[in-house]
Amino acid sequence: MKKTAIKFVMCAGLLGAAAWGATSHARYSVSAAAAENGATQVKIDNFSFEPKEITVSAGTQVTWVNADDVPHTVVSNDNKFKSKALDTDDRFSFTFAQPGTYEYFCSVHPKMTARVIVK
Repeated sequence: MKKTAIKFVMCAGLLGAAAWGATSHARYSVSAAAAENGATQVKIDNFSFEPKEITVSAGTQVTWVNADDVPHTVVSNDNKFKSKALDTDDRFSFTFAQPGTYEYFCSVHPKMTARVIVK
C-alpha cells in the first residue's frame, strides 16, 4: 500500500510539474507599467528562460535574473550582448535600442534558448 501511495504522489508531482512547465513557457508582451518604466525581467530557473519569448518596445531594458542554483549565461546568437557567468541571484541587463528579433542562449547549457522581439 505504501508503494502505491508513493507512486501516486510521484506521478501527481510529475504531472503537476509538467503542467507548470507547459504553461510557464508562455510568450508575452511587456505590460503598460513595465513599458512606462522602460524595463522588464526574464527569470532563469530550472535550466530555462522564463518566458521563452518576450515582445518589447525599442529602448526597453531587459534584465535577466538567475534564480537557478547553477551558473548560466545570456548570449545573443549575433553577439550583440553577452553576460558573464551569472551565479544564483546575479543579474544581467541589456537595453534593446533597435527593432528586430534577438535570439539568445546559455553558453554553459546551449539547449537553453529564448528570444526577445523588439518593435
